[in-house]
Amino acid sequence: MPLLHINGECREVKASDLDSLCREMGLPAPLLLVEYNGKALHRSEWGEVKLSDSDRLELMSVAAGG
Repeated sequence: MPLLHINGECREVKASDLDSLCREMGLPAPLLLVEYNGKALHRSEWGEVKLSDSDRLELMSVAAGG
């Protein structure tokens, strides 16, 4: 199980890719922005990314408002 840095906190997860990580964490993928090791990813890239120890992720929810 990879040990990841998610939003500045270390977390061990079962997921092996970003799609699985979102499901594991109960995050609404359509409303999520992901930065993976310093690179912003398009939603279509999530399934291609294989998570490894020490990967750094920033997960941000999109919110509309004014």
